[in-house]
Amino acid sequence: MDKLKILLAKGRIYESVYELLSDVGISIHLPDRQYFPTTNQKDLAFQVVKPQITSILLANNKADVGFSGKDWVFENDVEDDVVEIMDLGFDPVRIVAAIPEARDYDKLLKGKVTIATEYQNLSRKWVETKKIDGKIFRTWGTSEGFVQDTDDSIAQILIDNTSTGSSLKANRLKIVDTLMESSTRMYASKEAMNDPEKKQKIMELKMLFETVLNARDRVMLEMNCAEKDFDNLIKAIPSMKSPTVSPLFGGNGYAVKTAVKKSEVPTLLPKLQSLGATDIVEYELRKVML
Repeated sequence: MDKLKILLAKGRIYESVYELLSDVGISIHLPDRQYFPTTNQKDLAFQVVKPQITSILLANNKADVGFSGKDWVFENDVEDDVVEIMDLGFDPVRIVAAIPEARDYDKLLKGKVTIATEYQNLSRKWVETKKIDGKIFRTWGTSEGFVQDTDDSIAQILIDNTSTGSSLKANRLKIVDTLMESSTRMYASKEAMNDPEKKQKIMELKMLFETVLNARDRVMLEMNCAEKDFDNLIKAIPSMKSPTVSPLFGGNGYAVKTAVKKSEVPTLLPKLQSLGATDIVEYELRKVML
């Protein structure tokens, strides 16, 4: 099999995927001002590109795998030309339309408007769906400054991505519509998925990523309990399937081990203690295969 060609997007996506690859045991090193990281995997080859073009390259079979925000897949209009392998859940955002807080949305749409955005295609489709008399003003980078509550404002509507909405609020803008939700996802080219060997390697990578993501959401709890408390304790313990139980030396009770979601720990620990659990230990997991 030829090396699996993997695209890594610059910026936040790179950092998140770099950490994920490292956690599954795939190390990469990117020298300054270079675009082809070295790796400890002989069957993988990496290239760093701009996040906006990752999906275009995959759609044109110029690489096998890439990591991209769903928003740029739809912005590039290639959602039917690439294969989504999995949602990594990194950097969740909404693509929204926003206007100055003091402006009336319905009244604004009745006149001619200019829309400031990096998302030309998504914005064009939104304009057509809403039947707005609007034109698109292409911005590069930060776009909030183009939409102000003044008659000479360059644009009247902003279409941009937001995670918390804090930047919009800081610029006195309010969200009036959500075009789509997006997050970082793993995509593959159709050509790669039609190659049995490459497809197998891609699905193996997916499995490895899933084990790491599962582990990030869980911790392992170990505890001891007396025989008289065992039944009540076991009934109260959540687990992926069932807890691991072994008798303590000397027959003085049981040792119990279970993997639980991190979000359950704050309420679970006091409950376990009240049910007789002692010597409770919590530790991180590296990989969890369900």
